[in-house]
Amino acid sequence: MIGIAGCGRMGAPMLAALRRAGFQAQGFDIRPLGDFPGADHGITDDIEVFSQSLRTLITVVRDISQTEQVLFTDQKLIHAKHLDCVIICSTLSPRYIRELRARVPDHIALIDAPMSGAQVAAQEARLSFMLGGEPADLATAQPLFDAMGSHFHHMGPYGSGMQAKVLNNLLAAANTAMTRLVLDWGDAGGLGEAALLALIHTSSGQNWFASNFDQIEFSRDGLSADNTIGILVKDVESALDAAPPGADTTLPRAVQDLIRKLRPRPSSC
Repeated sequence: MIGIAGCGRMGAPMLAALRRAGFQAQGFDIRPLGDFPGADHGITDDIEVFSQSLRTLITVVRDISQTEQVLFTDQKLIHAKHLDCVIICSTLSPRYIRELRARVPDHIALIDAPMSGAQVAAQEARLSFMLGGEPADLATAQPLFDAMGSHFHHMGPYGSGMQAKVLNNLLAAANTAMTRLVLDWGDAGGLGEAALLALIHTSSGQNWFASNFDQIEFSRDGLSADNTIGILVKDVESALDAAPPGADTTLPRAVQDLIRKLRPRPSSC
């Protein structure tokens, strides 16, 4: 069985995509089942049921602390009897990811496969995956990625996918912070939001966040510990954790501070 640990904004639609593709897949989440509407969502809060026939574990939890809980402390899924592959889809420190190899039994394949595209891409099964791992392991897991995504970037050995992801997210955080700042300044200058976003989309300031502003679920959010804006703060920290020795981190720290100061942006409607 394929199991997804963490059935939030990303994990739940990824699970649904696997099930639509015909895979025997189940989700696990510590939240009560009443938080998941629908009778056939395939999610359980019973770790014994989830781990019983688990062979491939996909983790889509928030951070290192929750990853530790899933693998080693609370759920202890690394000890599941039939487990032979762990795919890490959370965005975490590349240094932490590489150190996992020494803590995971050798017979268990490890793949780092962080993804990009936000919730809407997960719902539409068109995520972009940044992949790190042994070629044979990646080939075995590719049908799973095919079911959940549309773009697959093979970055190198285990750990390379996460290194690429935190660098990508550093750019995403910068685009988020600066686009929100530009929109606020546009408001102050009397510019309409829709007109300004249309201009950005076809001009030199074009970026993913601005071009998809109306489709991204967190585009108007302010900082909260449990939302995507809060996750961006964590993702910048993950990138900083993997910064080259002696690197100038002034700009990434400034981006992180801007993200921390974001307040909810009212709808333009």
